[in-house]
Amino acid sequence: MFVERQASVGEPTMQERRTAEQNDKRILGNVVQCDGARATISAYAEDAEGTVTGQWTVGKMISINLGTTRTVGLVYGIGKSDRAWSNEGQNPIEVSIELIGEVRDGVGPGAKPIFDRGITCYPHIGAIAHRIRSRDLQAVYDLAGRHSITIGTLSQDETIDANIAIDDTLARHFAVVGTTGVGKSTAVSLLLRKSIAARPDLRILILDPHNEFAASLPEYCVKVDSTTLDLPFWMFKLEEFAEVLFRGRETVPEEVDALRDLIPAAKSLYRNPNSGTSLKRGSDAMTADTPVPYRIVDLIKQIDERMGLLESKNDRPTLRSLKTRIESAAADPRYRFMFNSRLIEDTIHETIGNIFRVPHHGRPVTCFEMAGMPSEVVNSVCSVLARLAFDLALWSEGRLRLLFLCEEAHRYMPADPRLGFAPTRHALSRIAKEGRKYGCYLGIVTQRPGELDPTILSQCSTFFAMRLANEQDQAIIRSAIADSSASTLAFLSSMGQREAIAFGEGVATTMRLKFEKMSDELIPGTAKREEALPSEIGNDVDLVAIVERLRNVPKPQQAMAFAEVVDSGRQAGDPDYRKPPAPTVARVQPDDDFDMRYGLKPATFGLRPQND
Repeated sequence: MFVERQASVGEPTMQERRTAEQNDKRILGNVVQCDGARATISAYAEDAEGTVTGQWTVGKMISINLGTTRTVGLVYGIGKSDRAWSNEGQNPIEVSIELIGEVRDGVGPGAKPIFDRGITCYPHIGAIAHRIRSRDLQAVYDLAGRHSITIGTLSQDETIDANIAIDDTLARHFAVVGTTGVGKSTAVSLLLRKSIAARPDLRILILDPHNEFAASLPEYCVKVDSTTLDLPFWMFKLEEFAEVLFRGRETVPEEVDALRDLIPAAKSLYRNPNSGTSLKRGSDAMTADTPVPYRIVDLIKQIDERMGLLESKNDRPTLRSLKTRIESAAADPRYRFMFNSRLIEDTIHETIGNIFRVPHHGRPVTCFEMAGMPSEVVNSVCSVLARLAFDLALWSEGRLRLLFLCEEAHRYMPADPRLGFAPTRHALSRIAKEGRKYGCYLGIVTQRPGELDPTILSQCSTFFAMRLANEQDQAIIRSAIADSSASTLAFLSSMGQREAIAFGEGVATTMRLKFEKMSDELIPGTAKREEALPSEIGNDVDLVAIVERLRNVPKPQQAMAFAEVVDSGRQAGDPDYRKPPAPTVARVQPDDDFDMRYGLKPATFGLRPQND
């Protein structure tokens, strides 16, 4: 039914929520109080026939008709002033709403309504209020032509899609927060799938502490773990290398200063074996942070030579302690990914290409699985990866678009500056503050936003807040949301599974949504849970296998068939280094599992090209 504007102060567009036979008073209320941010509506709990309706419920949007415009509000409280219920007649109720913005009709026939966050005309006393209709609700969340993806439906009306502006969500960083078990990982997996479909040029690196994302992105993902990671020690900066040597304990300044002098000498000795230990001074001189190969043997040799000098008598205890640390780290099986390579050569191109998927060959996602890795290993590796991610985006001049996703982000960026690893915090802060200018984006996933560095969290412009029970965590999210939508967060402790409140640059206005349901096999962690379920056959625990994994000591193995045969007494870079004649050994065909996990063909990754 259409209503003439001159004949009524009601809505000028189609009344799709009711028919001509229905009584208007059935679902209408009137404004009895209003200030700059909130209003109170007087209504009845029952309709004209005496049936209690659910039209006025907490969390629903309502519309206040002002003729040419309609003010939109969110119900955050409802009650009876006398706290009594009568079964005789109608029960008057008071509905408390928070004003969000206003909707006005578009110019021209058939034009869509237009939503504006600001309010130019506040409701007057007696203005008619009712539940918002679908066209106005769509206008509230319309993204005005921005590149968008659909991630679910609105909680209020499941017939309306919940859309986010994907470019703004990525470029200005985003955060997904929620307590354990509410579906954070599933929501992140859905966001990643939608982002890859909308942005085919996007590369994604996931810090996965629970080894669960690879199974949810099987067609896009390459797994890298402690056994397949190849990150040579010479790619570490001095601070990161010291973290490995000191195993997370406080560093000794004298030993770090000695490393700062000795590492450049070892690098120079590797590049120019006949030049001795004299360092080149000038614009092309190397420092301890320059990612140039060197050998641990040369570094220890430099320490021995310095201990033999007469003027180094007082420094001998420091140098001896440093030498012990280096030898211990090089022999530690947990650091095989750093020191395992017998051939020390410049493989930086293959290493970076494998980790950051350049080229990606149809698999733009890298899952760095960290379950079971010691904290000092995780700290150093995460620092290297975050630093490389920013530097790659910076020096590619915007051609490389990279999303750095941190699951359980409070591990790497704790609010207490005395905890965590300072270089990791600095590398991630750099991405958060400057990354969007160069195409390096940051995604934060955490169940404890209260324990996360507030500087990092403040740089995230789009939030997906799922159920949070901790009052401190709720206060952190409440401080990030606009004042006009603060009442929305009253639902944080009672939201259901897959529900979230999205706010920030990626959405038009604060939106309560329900994420799309994913198939069971694509839910992160499902495969691990199925493997953990006891089966009818073979319930016995394999204690031998558990102890072997606990010890983490590699078994002695023969050289791999696709690797070069070298003299164990020589290393690449020695003046008299000779490669022995290659024996006629049949190359082992890589199986599918190796190729899937490692990402590059075993015959080519990290090996010196053979000259016929």
